[in-house]
Amino acid sequence: MQQIMEQFGITAILIGVGVILALSFLGGQIFSRILGKSARTKADAVVQEAREKAREMELEAKNNAIEIKENAEGEINRRRSDLSREEDRLQSRRDNLDARLERLEQRELQLNRRQSSVDKRANEIETLYEEQMQKLQEISRMTDEEAKAYLLSEVEKEARNDMARIIRQIEAEARQEGEKKARQIITDNIQRVASDQVAQVTSSVVALPNDEMKGRIVGRNGRNIRAFEQAAGVDVIVDDTPEAVTISCFDPTRREIARRALVQLVSDGRIHPAHIEKVLANEEKEVTKVIQEAGEQAAYDAGIASLPTEVLKMMGRLKFRTSFGQNQLSHAVESSWIAAMLAAELGADIEVAKTAAFLHDIGKAMDHNTEGTHAQIGADFCRRYKVNEQVINAIESHHHEAEQLSLEAVIIESADAISGARPGARRENLEQYIKRLKALEEMAHSFKGVSKAYAIQAGREVRIIVRPEEVDDFESARIARDLAKNIEETMQYPGQIKVTVIRESRAIEFAK
Repeated sequence: MQQIMEQFGITAILIGVGVILALSFLGGQIFSRILGKSARTKADAVVQEAREKAREMELEAKNNAIEIKENAEGEINRRRSDLSREEDRLQSRRDNLDARLERLEQRELQLNRRQSSVDKRANEIETLYEEQMQKLQEISRMTDEEAKAYLLSEVEKEARNDMARIIRQIEAEARQEGEKKARQIITDNIQRVASDQVAQVTSSVVALPNDEMKGRIVGRNGRNIRAFEQAAGVDVIVDDTPEAVTISCFDPTRREIARRALVQLVSDGRIHPAHIEKVLANEEKEVTKVIQEAGEQAAYDAGIASLPTEVLKMMGRLKFRTSFGQNQLSHAVESSWIAAMLAAELGADIEVAKTAAFLHDIGKAMDHNTEGTHAQIGADFCRRYKVNEQVINAIESHHHEAEQLSLEAVIIESADAISGARPGARRENLEQYIKRLKALEEMAHSFKGVSKAYAIQAGREVRIIVRPEEVDDFESARIARDLAKNIEETMQYPGQIKVTVIRESRAIEFAK
């Protein structure tokens, strides 16, 4: 039974399993059918949706194609209209060009006709010119070539003069432009050494306490004044000047001795020949001491040592020498300072430069009684006392009377010019100044057609007013050129003089 039961159980189990399997198979079939139906439904829906989208896209594509076609047709129509307008414009331009070409051809014909008339007129003028030239040759008795040669020579002469003047002006301007550094150095030197005013001029006028003293100076029958003039070697001028007499002499040292002696005699009151000689001898000794002390002091001020005593004494004599109001000893010291500064700037020998500048005018102390120029006299004097040869060359060449052999010689010339030309260094005599201005105006008035002439700017410019009915523009230019040439040839003046010719012509009418 148990086995039967076990077999029955197993069978039941197998049957259950089979049932389960059958049920599972049937369920799967049923489920698959259900799932297949659902998938087909979804697939149909997807296909249907795709077909609808395809139809929509087809419609959209057709619409886009239609729109593109319409746009293309519009663009083609616009291009056709543009081409039509361009063709019309080109046709218009062709018409205009044809019309212009026709006008040009007509104008060319007119010009050809005019050219023929001009050529004919030119031939007539040339014929007349040849006839006139033949007449001129007959009148002037000169051939054409001779007249040309004469005119060319005259024009060349005037052109050369003008060219020389222009070249000088251009050189001066270039020199000024190219020497800015030199001008700066010179300006600095002038500012460092310039004095406040012109050095005092040695006076040759002796003041008297009263006019009665003039009689005592003259003495009985003029014996006192004759004795004084003979012993002192001067001229005593007793004129109508109240309470003063004038001493005149070319030797400044002798004039100073006479002045000091006369002052001593007037203050002492004893004026007779014996006392005059004694006073003059004493004053000569005193002036000799003053001269030596002045030379030594000047050398000390200039910073120069080891100069011979005789050279210092001769330099001291410049204490009583002036030139255009500038004391020559002060000028020597000032030139020495300037030369030293220039030499320092240019790298030259400072000692040689300042010594030569100090001694450059030593000849002026003896040129009143020695023949020759002061530069040559001074060089010979310094050579006698074994002064440096470079210094001697600078002395004798500072006015280009000898060749300048060193840079120091050029520096001495520059220092001399700076000291003499700086503002306030020298003064011109009023009478000479007025004479120079009058000479300029008279020279201007000597030209025909000049109405008025004025010398202005301290004689640096001449302004001329001419009569317009007598002088034309070309004649005005000729007057200016000829006057400038005359001034250059006949006058001495510093710098340059500007000549301005003014010509004015007015036409005035009144509307009534």
